[in-house]
Amino acid sequence: MKKFLMLLCVVAVCFSCKSKKTVVTKKKKTKTERVVKNKEKEAVRTTSGNTVSTTTYANDTDEYIATYARVAVDEMERYNIPASITLAQGILESASGNGRLAKEANNHFGIKCHTWDGDRIYHDDDAAQECFRKYDEASNSFRDHSLFLSERSRYASLFKLKKSDYKGWAKGLKAAGYATDPKYPAKLISLIERYNLDKYDSRKASSNLKERDKIVVNAKTNVVSVRDVPKQITHVVVKGDTLYYISKMHNISVEELKALNNLEDNNIKIGQILTVSSK
Repeated sequence: MKKFLMLLCVVAVCFSCKSKKTVVTKKKKTKTERVVKNKEKEAVRTTSGNTVSTTTYANDTDEYIATYARVAVDEMERYNIPASITLAQGILESASGNGRLAKEANNHFGIKCHTWDGDRIYHDDDAAQECFRKYDEASNSFRDHSLFLSERSRYASLFKLKKSDYKGWAKGLKAAGYATDPKYPAKLISLIERYNLDKYDSRKASSNLKERDKIVVNAKTNVVSVRDVPKQITHVVVKGDTLYYISKMHNISVEELKALNNLEDNNIKIGQILTVSSK
């Protein structure tokens, strides 16, 4: 009987052990995500094999200066007009490139039609709907500005001044009738001194600017991209120009000039834009 009871107890204990479930508790791992803030875009990027540097400017005037300083210096070297004066006039006349004439006609200096035979735009100025010159590119406006001053006798006295005399140039432009605003000289001088534009009038100006830079402006992002591209020089035909005269001015043969512009004869017209160098 005792043996039977002991056997019964053993069976009961075994049955009890089998009925218990083994519970395994697994530690739930906490997933830690690394939050990384977006980094600014690299200052240098590559586009179509060309290295492109990008810079953001504080205001439209700084951007304008960066965009056209090289052009102004090129014009100074060719026509002896201080780059500071060219830049200051461009800033003032075009509202740093934001004026209607600059945006719709690439006219950065408010030059009116006069004897112009090229494209034109009409704009209210001293009188309603006056005729202004229209250009394919802004650089042509800068070239026409140089020719406008250098080929008219009323501005001849200015070229006797030193290129460093921006004050004399500013006053002389007003005296010669370039603008009707009595404060025109003071405005030019103020811009030159505020933005240190006279630094472009020195001999070191060319070495401080890349020889073949072209500035491309993205108006939406206010970013200016600089890249190395071939430079092209053009000439805007004015009254009295001949192919021979233009060829001598730019040290190129008449035949080369005709070939560059696909001209079949020597006929040219006022306002016509001729390529005089592709280098």
